[in-house]
Amino acid sequence: MNSTEPPLPPTLPDWTALWAGTLGWSPTAEQVQQFQTLYTQILAGNQALNLTRITTPIDFAEKHLWDSLRGIQALLAPAAIATEQSPPTSFAVIDIGTGAGFPGLPVAIAQPHWTVTLLDSTRKKMMFIEQLLPALQLTNVKPLVGRVEAIGQQRHHRAQYDLALIRAVASASVCAEYCLPLLKAGGLAVLYRGQWTEAETIALEAAVSLLGGQIAAIDHFQTPITHGERHCISLRKVHSTPAQYPRAIGIPAQQPLPT
Repeated sequence: MNSTEPPLPPTLPDWTALWAGTLGWSPTAEQVQQFQTLYTQILAGNQALNLTRITTPIDFAEKHLWDSLRGIQALLAPAAIATEQSPPTSFAVIDIGTGAGFPGLPVAIAQPHWTVTLLDSTRKKMMFIEQLLPALQLTNVKPLVGRVEAIGQQRHHRAQYDLALIRAVASASVCAEYCLPLLKAGGLAVLYRGQWTEAETIALEAAVSLLGGQIAAIDHFQTPITHGERHCISLRKVHSTPAQYPRAIGIPAQQPLPT
């Protein structure tokens, strides 16, 4: 081998059995290749954009791919969301504060019939994702640059989504204020969290009630390799969110609900 040739990119682990055993879902050969392409492109983009500190194959597979999909485990089977109001072909998802594309890109790969909007305020990261989409052969992803407080007050985004995902963005009550205005009636928000306490549940219940929602489930689990503690908090939109929410840019984080 010519020593001047660039090294081959690292390969993600073969997790055929792990996907099936932990999520009840297995990627197709095409989806496996899309995951690998995503990993390779993230590593390349990381040199200029500082996209993620999670770069080894196993860590990436566990903490970015598996963790992203674990948040939608109940929705991975197409029949799980096949309702008259939201058939699979019109299921609208928004990933708030997507950063390098997580959890939104793995979700878009796993559910190619969903439409996934990736929202982030950092234009450079959204430009990277837009350039990445052809390599991933994804046509169901819409990059969107903006602040969620502004997006949530816009007619073509407010109450337009079936599912909102938010990971490592802010406190739970702030995440609720970001998510619930964007959801249709009956829609679901999934908050990806690490540790979680009963006190946090009580505080979140008060905020969610103000926003027209309720806590639907608190899912506690461990990551499959490093056994890290995780929680996914699911919020259901049961009433219209009052017009004043989300509040102006910066206010939710400065003055978390309830106030």
